[in-house]
Amino acid sequence: QVQLVESGGGLVQAGSSLRLSCAASQLTFSTATMAWFRQAPGKERDIVAAISWSAGRTYYPDSMKGRFTISRDNAKNTVYLQMNSLNPEDTAIYYCAAKQWSTDLLSTVYSAWGQGTQVTVSS
Repeated sequence: QVQLVESGGGLVQAGSSLRLSCAASQLTFSTATMAWFRQAPGKERDIVAAISWSAGRTYYPDSMKGRFTISRDNAKNTVYLQMNSLNPEDTAIYYCAAKQWSTDLLSTVYSAWGQGTQVTVSS
């Protein structure tokens, strides 16, 4: 029922920036915790960032701090991922995910997933 549609992926050079968007529908967005995950070829899915619905609290793995920023616009039912200083290690399919009424930013269990958008970083 919940639909998440990612956009903004593409091919960029190392050191450049990119902003991904995730549009949500059939979801009470204002009470949903949102997150971005990524999966590189041959690798497991890893969380990139998460943002709570309650007070805008955010979570980033240590490797993402200072480079990636998650934000949301509740009026537009959209979550964003700003990615700076990209390198080839960031090449992956990036997925948007959502869960409702949960403020646990450490849990990676999410109820809804998008189809993903490809990000490719060349050196």
